[in-house]
This record gives sequence, C-alpha cells and structure tokens, in this order.
Amino acid sequence: MHFRKAKGILSPNNGMNLYRGCTHGCIYCDSRSVVYGMDHAFEDIEVKENALDLLEDALMRKRRPCMIGTGAMSDPYIREELDLKMTRRALEIINRFGFGLAIQTKSSRIERDIDILKEINEKAKCVVQMTLTTIDDDLARILEPNVSVTSERIRTLNLMKEAGIPTVVWLCPLLPMINDTVDNVKGLLEACVSVGVKGIVWFGAGMTLREGNREYFYKALDRHFPGLRSHYEHHYGNRYSIGSDNHPVLDRMVKETCKEHGIMHDPDEVFAYMRTLPEKHPFRQLSIDDL
Repeated sequence: MHFRKAKGILSPNNGMNLYRGCTHGCIYCDSRSVVYGMDHAFEDIEVKENALDLLEDALMRKRRPCMIGTGAMSDPYIREELDLKMTRRALEIINRFGFGLAIQTKSSRIERDIDILKEINEKAKCVVQMTLTTIDDDLARILEPNVSVTSERIRTLNLMKEAGIPTVVWLCPLLPMINDTVDNVKGLLEACVSVGVKGIVWFGAGMTLREGNREYFYKALDRHFPGLRSHYEHHYGNRYSIGSDNHPVLDRMVKETCKEHGIMHDPDEVFAYMRTLPEKHPFRQLSIDDL
C-alpha cells in the first residue's frame, strides 16, 4: 500500500474511486488491463490521501445534489478499508451534504456502514450494488479468492432489503465452461428474487479479456482448470469480448425471470435509475434554472 495525492476525485459523471488497485484477487478482473495505465502493481493499493478533502470541496461547489457513484474500478471495501476507513468517511461527507449514493462492492464488509447507508437513503437515495457470479461458494473461492463468498453477499443483500435500501445485482461475468450454466444462473436468479433486488445488470453470458487481465486469467486457469486455457486460446484468440455458447438460453432465462418478478434488467434503465436523484427530497437546492 502506498499514498499519493490526487488532482481530482469526481469524474464528469460523478463517479469516484478512493483507491487504485484491489486485493480481492478475482481471476477475471478487467481493472488489471494495461489500458488503464496503472503504474504500480495491482495489489499494491494506491490510497488517494487527499480524496476526502477533494470530495468535500467538490460537493460544496455543486449547484444541486446528485448521485455519487463509487466502486467501478476499485472495490470500496477492500481489506485495507478496515483500518483506513476512507469509504466510511466519504459516506459521512456525502450524507452531510445531502447527496445520493450508488455504491458497488463484492464484500459483506459494507454491512459495517449500513447505518449511514440507511441515513443517505432516507435523506436522498442510496443504491447498493453487489456482484454475483456463482451460487457455489466453493467455486466463488476460486474465482474471487479474497472476498466474501456468495452466501455472505446474499445475506448482505437481505440485510439491505430489511433496512429499506434498494439493491442492484451485477450478474457477471459468466465465464465459458466455468459458471455459464443453467443451474448456476437459475440459482443466482432465485437468490435475487428472494432478497427483492430492484434491478439486475445483465450484459449477456460471457466475459472480457484484454492485455493485462488476459495473462492473469490464463495463469488462474492453469492452476484451477487444467486444459481449459488451450480451449480459450483456440476458440477466442485475442478477442476482447468472449461470448458463451449458452448465451441464448441464459439470456432468455434472465429476461423472463426479471419480467415475471418486476425486476429492472435493461442496462439503460438500470443505469438511469442509479444515476438519478429524485427531484423532490429535503436536501434539494434550488438553482437559477429553477427560478
């Protein structure tokens, strides 16, 4: 772990990452790709030491509250967060200024902050996003070795439901010949229904591979799935987008289940929901455009 001052904290779409890099060890992680220009080892977490000051200044300058997103590139609940509490303090700032939050994680450590997440949701809006890849905890320990297994994540989603906090599940990636099965997706969908998720992010069955994460993924295949690497290399070459042969049946299953239970699943609709703060809430500030 090392510390570095950042020039800014919010993207043009109001997304933020307090950390760079991750220690979850997910074998398929796209954030390892060299395209992102990381100049340090992926597991050597870079902490943006002035992030909280930058966040407070940025929110103070905004003309009206909006949704703040976090977790897209680095999980806000990596193990280092337990000591640093950067995410916790960022949530406190967001809550104090009356902004909304869309937070994405694979870790049940988010349960630590359920009190402040509930406050944000009551004052503005909070959406907790959880990635689910396999219903099998043993397989989860291979695909995502240093993070909460699926049963723990499902428990977290249920706790959010009990707290009145809406949830969205990222049903991805589905790795060809590993977790792209009917039984696996059926189990995940049943879990989503049981915990009352608001939406499911579904881009289809498959995964992405490019320089940086491809090499890491193939080494993991050699360790855990001997012989599977040669199949990937033969069938997919150096493609960025890798589709599952089971996509048609899985796509139909996901869409039918979502329609039956009233779960959002069109990506545009789900993302619009997570990016939109209700127009009328106690902390909304009038701007000159409203006069």
